[in-house]
Amino acid sequence: MLATPPPVIALDRIHITLGNGPSKVHVLRGLSLAIAKGESAGIVGPSGSGKSTLLMVMAGLEQVDGGTVDIAGTRLNGMSEDAIAAFRGRNVGIVFQSFHLIPNMTALENVAVPLELAGDPQAFTKAKAELEAVGLGARLTHYPGELSGGEQQRVAIARALAPDPAILIADEPTGNLDTATGRQIADLLFAKQSERGMTLVLVTHDRDLAARCDRQIAIRAGELDLAAKGATEVPAA
Repeated sequence: MLATPPPVIALDRIHITLGNGPSKVHVLRGLSLAIAKGESAGIVGPSGSGKSTLLMVMAGLEQVDGGTVDIAGTRLNGMSEDAIAAFRGRNVGIVFQSFHLIPNMTALENVAVPLELAGDPQAFTKAKAELEAVGLGARLTHYPGELSGGEQQRVAIARALAPDPAILIADEPTGNLDTATGRQIADLLFAKQSERGMTLVLVTHDRDLAARCDRQIAIRAGELDLAAKGATEVPAA
């Protein structure tokens, strides 16, 4: 019998507390989960439940107070911020609700940024190919202010995909878009995940979008909520 490959995301009893004094909040409370290579997982739950914080832990953008974080075979606990940033640049692509494009850079320049930071001599060639792959080959020299919301999110997706990451993380990727455009962006995310065999993890309030994932992970008050409608069992790391 073949051995089961290790999960690409493994969180074991993680805790995060934010704030001080009366404003101190225990955001994640001993949460454990594992997500397999090539799997799509939708994280759902009420506002303030810890969904986005959980996503930031997976991206190495939030340090935990307790527990272990293993991403793509690397334990992030104890790594310096610079080391985590370098690791993230190679392994994790991130798409935000608000696009986070650099306004004084063209679409091509925005997508080339992570590649240039990584020292890739073919940064602009790869950026052009990624923009063409998301249907923006005719918009290379346009600035974010000259693009629609859907086009800006396509640029953001191309930027996240450019380093060919093992994991694509998306935080409310359709939240700022109308229904039709949001559906197109969702189609694009799942198509790219399938084409590249990536792991896709997304936070969304859209139950229809979450239902398209292989698994729904429901969070409530910083813990897994397996009783939530649509939630599926989450193996511990």
